[in-house]
Amino acid sequence: MSRFDGKIGIITGAASGIGKEIAVRFAAEGGTPVIADLNLQAAQATAEEIRKTGADAFAVAMNVTDEAQVEQGIAEVIARYGKIDVLVSNAGIQIVKPLVDFPYEEWKKLLAIHLDGAFLTTRACLKHMYAANYGRVVYMGSVHSKEASKLKAPYVTAKHGLIGLAKVLAKEGAEHNVTANVVCPGFVRTPLVDKQIPEQAQEFGITEEQVVKTIMLKDTVDGEFTTTADVAEAVLFFAGASSNALTGQSLVVSHGWFMQ
Repeated sequence: MSRFDGKIGIITGAASGIGKEIAVRFAAEGGTPVIADLNLQAAQATAEEIRKTGADAFAVAMNVTDEAQVEQGIAEVIARYGKIDVLVSNAGIQIVKPLVDFPYEEWKKLLAIHLDGAFLTTRACLKHMYAANYGRVVYMGSVHSKEASKLKAPYVTAKHGLIGLAKVLAKEGAEHNVTANVVCPGFVRTPLVDKQIPEQAQEFGITEEQVVKTIMLKDTVDGEFTTTADVAEAVLFFAGASSNALTGQSLVVSHGWFMQ
């Protein structure tokens, strides 16, 4: 019997990158991933790719900052499957600028996607998890949930906030057999990170190679990027935990960049 047999898991931002890796791995272990993404066409393509392996998958359009769209997406999942066992709040963006120059609209946009999105998807799923007396919620944090970096004020703020949200849910969800945890990756070579390299090179006046070596990976133990597979493994560890003892925790996956 596979770890996620019969389990329905919603993964936001799952049409690509880390979210897609989580969805593929969840399906490979018997679960049914719901690909919730702003880009419905890309989400449908990912779901179809998973279905070709013999697993089930479902795609829903979801702007995680839109309360009505989140509620509608969750309603579609309930109508189709009747339950939600796992929520992985993964959708996110990155904007890098010095704090003194950070536009307020961009600050609000980043916090809305990371924090409002986590809140709205959690709230929409909880009523169904509470009714079923079971749920596993995993938030996608970052080493920036623990540390700070220049040029990333709203991102660091949001990622710290997710740990607080998880701790509250761990306490409130306990009586309903719902756990909440946070996975905190280091730099993963996704399009989100690739976009930052030239941006940071310009801001700091250094080469892109220097950004990678002296900023992104300088504090790792081996100079290596974290992989999407590394992150997915940690997420599924929390999502598949049979014990309620594992709740309110954060796990750093960063090649030793941050050590607890």
